[in-house]
Amino acid sequence: MSNEPTVKGPASYFPSIEKKYEKPMSYWFGLVNGHSGGKHMEIVNWLKEEHGMGHGHANAVVAYCRTQKVTGDRRHIANSTTVVWAGFE
Repeated sequence: MSNEPTVKGPASYFPSIEKKYEKPMSYWFGLVNGHSGGKHMEIVNWLKEEHGMGHGHANAVVAYCRTQKVTGDRRHIANSTTVVWAGFE
């Protein structure tokens, strides 16, 4: 039995997003945070159209970024390939 906490919510998609699109989560967070003035679904659709991301993956990234901006959460997400610090300025 592992001592690592189970990742839930949008962050649970992060390992598959990194694997499928071959970019670290910091890349996707930077893109989304660069469009912070847009509505949630506008940014989701932009990720789908411009970057070929599936709806579920795009929605997870946008939802996560929005949550981090609201809460100011500084926890990190770790997986086998990347450690990403959340809560971009």
